[in-house]
Amino acid sequence: MNDAAIRDLGETLARYSQLPYERAWSMPRAFYTDPRVLNHEAESLFLREWICVGREEEVAKPGDYFVFRIWKESVVIMRGKDGKLRAFSNVCRHRGALIASGSGNRHLLLCPYHNWSYDTLGRLVATPGIDPRDDFDRADCRLPEFACTIWHGFIFVSLADNPQPLAPMLTELETLVRPYHLEEMKLRYLADEVWPVNWKCLVENFMEGYHLTPLHRETLHPVNPSRLCSHFPPGDAYFGYNAGFDPSLPRSQGGHPDLSDAEAANCVMAAIPPGLVIGCAGDYSSFLCVQPDSVDHVRVKMGLIFFGADWPQERVDWAVDLFQRTMGEDKEVLVGLMQGLNSRHQRPGPLARADLEGPTWDFYKYLNRRLGAALRAVSDEVGAPR
Repeated sequence: MNDAAIRDLGETLARYSQLPYERAWSMPRAFYTDPRVLNHEAESLFLREWICVGREEEVAKPGDYFVFRIWKESVVIMRGKDGKLRAFSNVCRHRGALIASGSGNRHLLLCPYHNWSYDTLGRLVATPGIDPRDDFDRADCRLPEFACTIWHGFIFVSLADNPQPLAPMLTELETLVRPYHLEEMKLRYLADEVWPVNWKCLVENFMEGYHLTPLHRETLHPVNPSRLCSHFPPGDAYFGYNAGFDPSLPRSQGGHPDLSDAEAANCVMAAIPPGLVIGCAGDYSSFLCVQPDSVDHVRVKMGLIFFGADWPQERVDWAVDLFQRTMGEDKEVLVGLMQGLNSRHQRPGPLARADLEGPTWDFYKYLNRRLGAALRAVSDEVGAPR
């Protein structure tokens, strides 16, 4: 793709942002298949926005940590001895090796290459074999720390120097999800996968109800049929829809007492782009933390969180099985979608009404606000971004 074609994608986003839902169309295939678009997304979105990396209960105790990669930056999230949650660069200040991997509990982060070690405040505390010298002061050397915040039990990290606070950007979404008390739900299922799919396709799939009945006929249709989906107005930093529960379906567990009957009968499907999608329900909720590896591969950290302690294991197992089967159906069709997007014969098509595919249109508008100007500014002289 040449520079003019990249600029055309930016112009398409700008044009789409001015159109009503009943005039919505899908984006051209290059939006999902060209690596240069992903480079701009990395710079304009993943390295600037608040990125959800997981749940607070993953790092409940002092010394608990886990590693998460935001674009090409490895980040370690760690609970300090003082009880505070912090996010550090996971790159050793000696030779650049990655320090930690996976998850666990440590009082020191020990680099496996030469055993330089760092405490839970990110301070360098040991440099074996390095004699005192006047050009290096160990006390001045520490791991770079990134902005970190909690929203309803979800951990968000921003690699930006001075990010805007997250919570004020989600005020209206807060009103919708507050009665469900996601912060009180507990993580009972967590998995990490890599799908051969563009990251935007995965976000769009999770955030539209159009496919619930046709694709998930035996899994989600009996629970959340497409006919009970309804769109709600987006904000600057979120969008979503309501997925109503089939009234004939008995609910296994009650949610928080704050829930009204209407709220208990509904699942709030919300995206906090670029990297988090949530299915927020009274009894249990699902989430995906989405990170691109390449233009056609995406890393997905997926989990289920449950309200209350009195969940029989067989009910947890049922929920996990339903989630896994549903995600398996999504993965199969999205792999095919990615193959279709690479066809020279693929063309954009009209989107369904707002209650069914409105969030896809909202996603395009978000991308125009955060990304469109960068695409439209591509210069033939500058060439491709690094």
